[in-house]
Amino acid sequence: MKLKATILDEDTIKRTLMRISHQIVEKNSDIENVCLVGIKTRGVPIAEILGENIYAITGVNVPVGVLDITLYRDDIPDKDPVIKKSDLGFSVENKCVILVDDVIYTGRTVRCAMDAVMRNGRPAMIQLAAMVDRGHRELPIRADYVGKNLPTSRNEVVRVNLKKTDNIMNVELYEKTGDCNVCKK
Repeated sequence: MKLKATILDEDTIKRTLMRISHQIVEKNSDIENVCLVGIKTRGVPIAEILGENIYAITGVNVPVGVLDITLYRDDIPDKDPVIKKSDLGFSVENKCVILVDDVIYTGRTVRCAMDAVMRNGRPAMIQLAAMVDRGHRELPIRADYVGKNLPTSRNEVVRVNLKKTDNIMNVELYEKTGDCNVCKK
């Protein structure tokens, strides 16, 4: 892959996540009924940051859970997928569950995440927060909270790098070169 551009730097990401946190608080007047569920891998640290921001804004400690959707995927050719731990640690029953992911693309990851959440109970509603929406939806799914709308071609890859997972914080746009199977986002 060839780096085309750095779309967001660390300061911009921090401001963007604070903006999303304020939007979540504004849209959900009963913030004590909200829980954040980060989709493995980079959705988890984003959800944690949103939770910290919401606490700073409201003083309410919103629960943050971890969701691994591997078993719900219909597009993984591996017959023995590596299962990462899902740990909600709280009931989603009658809660406003906000799914958090780094990049929304086709919508298939979000559909799998909704299936996984529903297996854990019946939330009052499910909302979606994404750092980047790159378009190319294959399912009728739209994020409620978006950090950056970034129209892309299918030959491009969006990579969200976070301190917790990558020791750097930025959003990069790459162009696929040759036979690239590093990242489908």
